Amino acid sequence: MSDSLFDVPGDDDRPGSPVSASAPLAVRMRPATLDEVVGQENLLRSGSPLRRLVEGSGAASVILYGPPGTGKTTLASLVSQATGRRFEALSALSAGVKEVRAVIDSARRAAAYGEQTVLFIDEVHRFSKTQQDALLAAVENRVVLLVAATTENPSFSVVAPLLSRSLILQLQPLSADNIRAVVQRAIADPRGLGGQVTADDDALDLLVQLSAGDARRALTALEVASETAEAAGHHITVDVVEQSLDKAAVRYDRDGDQHYDVISAFIKSIRGSDVDAALHYLARMLVAGEDPRFVARRLMILASEDIGMADPLALQTAVAAAQTVQLIGMPEAQLTLAHATVHLATAPKSNAVTTALGAAMDDIRSGKAGMVPAHLRDGHYAGAAKLGNAQGYRYPHDNPDGVVPQQYPPDEVVGTDYYRPTTHGAEREIAARLEKLRAIVRRRR
Repeated sequence: MSDSLFDVPGDDDRPGSPVSASAPLAVRMRPATLDEVVGQENLLRSGSPLRRLVEGSGAASVILYGPPGTGKTTLASLVSQATGRRFEALSALSAGVKEVRAVIDSARRAAAYGEQTVLFIDEVHRFSKTQQDALLAAVENRVVLLVAATTENPSFSVVAPLLSRSLILQLQPLSADNIRAVVQRAIADPRGLGGQVTADDDALDLLVQLSAGDARRALTALEVASETAEAAGHHITVDVVEQSLDKAAVRYDRDGDQHYDVISAFIKSIRGSDVDAALHYLARMLVAGEDPRFVARRLMILASEDIGMADPLALQTAVAAAQTVQLIGMPEAQLTLAHATVHLATAPKSNAVTTALGAAMDDIRSGKAGMVPAHLRDGHYAGAAKLGNAQGYRYPHDNPDGVVPQQYPPDEVVGTDYYRPTTHGAEREIAARLEKLRAIVRRRR
């Protein structure tokens, strides 16, 4: 199943072509004209590059970027109707460099007879760099008019030369009103259910909610509900929808933008101490089947990066969660991940450890890496004493307080304060103790 609104169009699978009555509802309801496209008003306004392209007058290649079910493949299919243009479709899931070059060769032969070829590539982000590079000359010389679709940010998944030769058009998630319009049209349209079923308003609301902005998901859910409704007088209620679906499918691509966006929101919610938002994103990942080890690794990183010494137990909790994931696995380990999430989200926050290490590394890179003081050097080898190594070292445990005045850093960074504890959580106590420690070690009174 394609991530896009509809499957990749083939020679006999374009707008206006006959579609089997046994085809999925989403396929039967593919928009046949621009007037049937819902949402994306900004991209389809009069005179816009995309509208000109669909109407046959545009000349620039485009990359359509947006979430699943927003109409990327539908728009590419409509382009195929542009006057005087051949249409070729490839899926990055199955096509290789050989197939790409074959299509370009065919387009070059057609161009010799005055025919321009529209080349649609679905899932273009799955093309390798070599495959994308194979397109460059043909796109630049307009041997083909490229219309590519991707659910991932093309800035990260498409090579720069191809980006520079194409317009990037971002499709927005469909609104609740857009989805409702799609569902209602499918119920009434002869291509769809032909008015043979009815639906309560709250059932429509549930279908819209379950779709998460994905028109294909909404139509699939409607189709399943309509089949269940046959035994209920062809009337769709909330109960019918709930009986039809085991659970709401969560739009989440473990290899795409959603993967990075959701984990980013998860971490930022914990950092921002919003435990409820953090639990929402955790649940979203768990329901979608995210690798729990990935979540556990991010929790361990956050424990040091954003909490640090403000709550020294935070890292221990995160490590324990990671070990639990390894030892007992899912689904039981999801409770441990929730445990760790709540602990870290509600813990006092400090990035003082992160800042301290960053400052120290900056000094190293800038050349402040002098000789280790002689009294701290290794003295456990023959001849060390003659070199002055380990001579004059003061053993801290010989002092009742366990701290002695002594130079530890190289001369270049003597007196530098890297670690600056906050007043959050346990660091409040550490800050007071650190001031005394520095005073003794640096011989300040």
